[in-house]
Amino acid sequence: MFPYIPHTADDEKYMLDCIGANSIKDLFKDIPDDVRYKEDLNIEGPLSEIELSNHLKQLSCKNKNINELICFLGAGAYDHYIPSAVKHIVSRPEFYTAYTPYQPEISQGTLQAIFEYQTMICNLTDMDVANASMYDGQTACAEAAFMALEGTRRKKILISKTVSPNTRKVVQTYMKYHGAFYQEIDMNDGETDIEKLKKEIDKDTAAVILQYPNFFGIIEDVASAEKIIHSNGSMLIMSVNPISLGILKTPGELGSDIAVGEGQSLGNRMNFGGPYLGFLSCTNKLMRKMPGRVVGQTSDVDGKRGFVLTLQAREQHIRRQKATSNICSNQALNALTATVYMSVMGKKGIKEVAEQCAKKAHYAYKKLIETGKYKPLFDKPFFMEFAVKSHSDINKINDELLRNNILGGFALEKEYKELKNSLLLCVTEKRTKDEIDNLVKLMEVIA
Repeated sequence: MFPYIPHTADDEKYMLDCIGANSIKDLFKDIPDDVRYKEDLNIEGPLSEIELSNHLKQLSCKNKNINELICFLGAGAYDHYIPSAVKHIVSRPEFYTAYTPYQPEISQGTLQAIFEYQTMICNLTDMDVANASMYDGQTACAEAAFMALEGTRRKKILISKTVSPNTRKVVQTYMKYHGAFYQEIDMNDGETDIEKLKKEIDKDTAAVILQYPNFFGIIEDVASAEKIIHSNGSMLIMSVNPISLGILKTPGELGSDIAVGEGQSLGNRMNFGGPYLGFLSCTNKLMRKMPGRVVGQTSDVDGKRGFVLTLQAREQHIRRQKATSNICSNQALNALTATVYMSVMGKKGIKEVAEQCAKKAHYAYKKLIETGKYKPLFDKPFFMEFAVKSHSDINKINDELLRNNILGGFALEKEYKELKNSLLLCVTEKRTKDEIDNLVKLMEVIA
């Protein structure tokens, strides 16, 4: 029936006889006949390799990408420069495996790569221990909330409305089906409302989640919030931009119990939204509550340095109803990419990237405000993203920018109904002065 399947008619008959079925259709008898699709699928016939390649190329040309466009869009995915060495190293065939490194005697390379990744994440966040990587920043944040619930034996999670909308939606879903109480804290002038936090936090609050810098790019006053949170016996979970930590205070310095974030900025391409990787690090006190894998360093019988999976309860795999988390996978190739990127850049390199992002973003902000056509939406210190307000329709501004090969900012009204005609722009180290000046010139004319 399907020429690309190698089984012959005799093979199929033999397998059907073994299970007592008369035909392949019998395998689907549990599906009601009235919901089965009985027509042929509306797709073209087979293509040769050349024809298929050309067809896929034509389809891909319908998309615009950051090789064609100048990107000023952030809001969770960032157009950073990736050194060419990163691609060449992670493209080696020995890294392209999804095999779980349960058997250390044949997995030393994979285990060491994960160990180095964990070490670098700890150094970056200034936390005690990190795990092997999560699916993405959103699920990492939800898993951190689980850790807090388990660690405090409380049932309430508070999250600021300045946290990324995508992250809030994922955390809310996780909490709903975990039987936990989810509540959002209002914002004031683009950052977490400290007075509202004081009012809402109580003895049932397991943790408070803050983003740093927050969704609007603003550098939150985490120090003030930390005192309120810890005096209540709750945990502080910080969702952080890893590049910003090159110049900002780390979660460890700010007293965070758990630090999470999206690792796409660390050498991973934007990839149309994925795959990405989430990182999670915490204090030693919470080490045994950490989900997923942790790779530890040890010595073999000959005293040689070696690596093994450690601190991982079997409940993660066989008694799942008793597990702290049911995450049993990690974004190993994406984490390796982040590891290579951090190795190539080093401390000075990441600091320089962060400094360039901040300086160029502030230059773009200043020039836009000087046009008189845009006003600051918030008056707070920011890192590399900032929000401006216009009298013009934001979608029309972005459409006109796109016609000039510029990928504009994020229309905040999509997620914050009260922030009409407001645009969130991002400026990374890749943007040149000429590109920024051209953006400002076009936006002035459009407005």
